[in-house]
Amino acid sequence: MTAFPRVLFDEAHSESWTIRREVAEAINPAHPDDNSYARAAEVLRGLGHTVTAHAEGPLTPALLAAADVFVVAHPAGTRWERTTGTGSPVFPAGEIDTIERYVADGGGLLVLAEHEQDKYGNNLAELLARFGVEVEHTTVQDPAACYNGVAAWVLGTPELDGAGEDLTAGAREACFYRAGVLTAPGDATVLFRTSPTADPAGRPLAVALRHGRGRVVVFADSDLFGDDSIGDLRHTRLWGNVVTWAARVPESAAGRRDDDADFAALAAAVEDLRPLTAKDGSVDDTAAAAPILDRVLAGVERLAPRFPHDAAYLAAVQADLREWRDGGFGVPDFLDSLNAFHPERQREDGLEHLVVFPMYTQNGNPSRHLEAVWIRTVWPDWLAALERDRYDNPMFVPIAFSGFTAGYDTNSAVLFPETVAVRETPPRFTWGAIFCDREAARFRSVSRAAAETLKLALPPDAARLLDSQDLAQDTFVLWDLVHDRTHSHGDLPFDPFMIKQRMPYWLYSLEELRCDLTAFGEAVRLEAEGVPQARYVQYAILFDRLFRFPITGERVRNYDGLGGQLLFAYLHRNDVVRWTDNRLSVDWDRVAPCVADLRGEVEKLYRDGIDRSKLAHWLAAHRLVAAYVAPHPASVWARGVEALPVDGFPKAVVDAVLPDEFPLSMFYEALRRKLAAVIEATKGIRP
Repeated sequence: MTAFPRVLFDEAHSESWTIRREVAEAINPAHPDDNSYARAAEVLRGLGHTVTAHAEGPLTPALLAAADVFVVAHPAGTRWERTTGTGSPVFPAGEIDTIERYVADGGGLLVLAEHEQDKYGNNLAELLARFGVEVEHTTVQDPAACYNGVAAWVLGTPELDGAGEDLTAGAREACFYRAGVLTAPGDATVLFRTSPTADPAGRPLAVALRHGRGRVVVFADSDLFGDDSIGDLRHTRLWGNVVTWAARVPESAAGRRDDDADFAALAAAVEDLRPLTAKDGSVDDTAAAAPILDRVLAGVERLAPRFPHDAAYLAAVQADLREWRDGGFGVPDFLDSLNAFHPERQREDGLEHLVVFPMYTQNGNPSRHLEAVWIRTVWPDWLAALERDRYDNPMFVPIAFSGFTAGYDTNSAVLFPETVAVRETPPRFTWGAIFCDREAARFRSVSRAAAETLKLALPPDAARLLDSQDLAQDTFVLWDLVHDRTHSHGDLPFDPFMIKQRMPYWLYSLEELRCDLTAFGEAVRLEAEGVPQARYVQYAILFDRLFRFPITGERVRNYDGLGGQLLFAYLHRNDVVRWTDNRLSVDWDRVAPCVADLRGEVEKLYRDGIDRSKLAHWLAAHRLVAAYVAPHPASVWARGVEALPVDGFPKAVVDAVLPDEFPLSMFYEALRRKLAAVIEATKGIRP
């Protein structure tokens, strides 16, 4: 299954539109645009969708099951329209049954009807009746609200309900060229109506509704997405919105190894050893530990043949385990096996590794306990190409869980070599692995809950991101790739990784935020260049930063939380996000420019910092954050350099930083209370 929708365009029932340009040219040599949806198909392909035509033959359950959206665009008799010339515009009763079952089972249906619908010799009325929709035989006229002065080219009035999903996000303007009007069930969502000055007035022009587990969208005009009209107003965005909304979301294809007997036996042995292990990894009760370690060794030995590409590493692991046991279970030293493990040299999509180390887990278990993790590399071809040609990052290894022990039944979403117990630190670390499946799963959980709590109406592509684990994982690997490498790129006044540096925590906040703002900007560029995952990276950065980061973790030097607070405050100050009437709204068209402006402020801070003293840079950074996020009323830093104990620099001025120098706003305090249970439930989450 693919993360992006598969769209099947019907051309086997004498349709007036085709996605095949050469067919349109054959149908209408003088003006093929009047019969071509080729541009509409290309728009969808640019969004990552797969688009194909059903050119002949009956509609069967198997045919439709292979599609996530089925499009029927104005079937007609040849008396009235130039058509594909294939099949009859009348769907047999059995095919209508097949379409209805397909939708009820989760498929999407998009029907494009026409004005004076009854004359075209089709039976769309029978098909649409299955979903409670009727197309009225009329032609709307509106001399006041029309396009280019043509009364029959009516401008639809968008219907905004402000909740759920916003199908017209970024697409509030649409022209219906010679349209009929619709009647729909009471639970249908009206996308556009005729204006009060139209005849008929206030009637639906486009509707969306749910049927069983599937979705249906109906337009009373088919011209607005034709080759000569899809570029008008906001038709391109509207087309992408409605197809994406209608599309079925496939189940995740991710695999687990929890029920693998050999891994279960290894994991059980690791867990039996855990209560005997001290914080530094040593074991006092060697008599009890020895037989347990023998079980660990046996487990690794049984599993090793499944990982021939890691033969040297797993042999080294077994040697290190035996040496630890034979040496009396002191502080473990797995340097030899760590030096033998190189997942960065084997970045192949789907390649699996068995990882066994004594280690602490970041944001998880702080003790160096033995852990066993079965991981799967996530390295699709499109990501490999971007890393190779544009975002070189040879240490970056995106992975997913197949199985894990208790150290990862936590908030930890990374596997870093520096967490492993070793006798000496290697000269350099050569890899870092990030669990994109956990990142994606907790992002989806928290963002969905936040959107519902805040009554945020989501664009269809954003909603699909929250519905699809596979799409979210693809999104996070691209985000992580760009974010990770940004730490060592740009105008940097200090070591970007800030290892063992004593400094106020808002410097960490700005560095992490800088990397995310850079990733956002790169995603905007990549989207314009046709990389479909890039659109979703923008949503992920926005939602994770606004919804999860500020309310996750303790309020003690919470640098990730502060970065999210700053982004929200900046967008709110600039009226891009609004919290009004207990409802959050976003001006989606202005998000990217505003994020770019904030990035510009942070980058200027960095560039100017190269010429400043350390204290001056710290103060300037505090002023930047404080311009948007109110400091604690008791903040010494907020009173300026005169209030700081500069004679004791740097320790004294760092000690003057309050544990929560920039407290949560009232908005975030309320959100934190409402989502506390959701945040807690993401501990150890996996798809």
